Amino acid sequence: MNRRIEIPKRPERIISLVPSQTELLVDLGLEDRLVGLTKFCVHPKGLKKQKSIIGGTKSFHFDKIEALQPDLVIGNKEENYQEGIDRLSEKYPVWMSDIYDLEGAFNMMQGIGEITGTSEEADTLVQKIRQNMNITQPKLGSAIYLIWKDPLMVAGRNTFINDMLQKAGFENLVINQRYPELTVEEIRRLDPDYLLLSSEPFPFKQKHIYEFGELLPDTKILLVDGEMFSWYGSRLLYLTAYLKKLQTSFN
Repeated sequence: MNRRIEIPKRPERIISLVPSQTELLVDLGLEDRLVGLTKFCVHPKGLKKQKSIIGGTKSFHFDKIEALQPDLVIGNKEENYQEGIDRLSEKYPVWMSDIYDLEGAFNMMQGIGEITGTSEEADTLVQKIRQNMNITQPKLGSAIYLIWKDPLMVAGRNTFINDMLQKAGFENLVINQRYPELTVEEIRRLDPDYLLLSSEPFPFKQKHIYEFGELLPDTKILLVDGEMFSWYGSRLLYLTAYLKKLQTSFN
């Protein structure tokens, strides 16, 4: 991102602008130094009641951030918005991640460990995730992963979700970059074995399985946990177990 920041001392007042990285900070033992987070930071449960909410991932309340006087703000290029990050960067050290694959997630974890003095904990976490994911997943077939309904938006190449789909054993049929829009007719022509309906950012429900099932009678429609495919922090510890559970629904 061609940015350079200086963190002169160990951060004691941290604000996280990204849900998956908020959970990571807690799992690195930094809960007591975490002073602010977004309204979407739902893990660990109950944390939002104990910390200050500074708005959403793409809508910051700058007055609330100012009142917290952070000495480190942690964000992400994809999940946050440039105008807000630029404004915060004028006052505070803002450390940004930019993640497209699993190795990028590991680099982020170790980077946060380095700047917060928790490198040992971060290295241990990365090792555990590597061990958990060091299992060859069966080839499950072709898939299209929906993240939004109106318009229909899907996860394409150069995304963390795409890398997780491959790790899970799916072949992502969407060759476009990032998050393109598709029509139902385009999905029909691609003829996926599976249509995966994510729980976030659009909250697909059981009723959508029936809706898409009528449109795509030859495709298996599944609801999937969006956190398992798109959260690139310590939640990756649970991915392998989730995939095993998901595979049982294929039979």
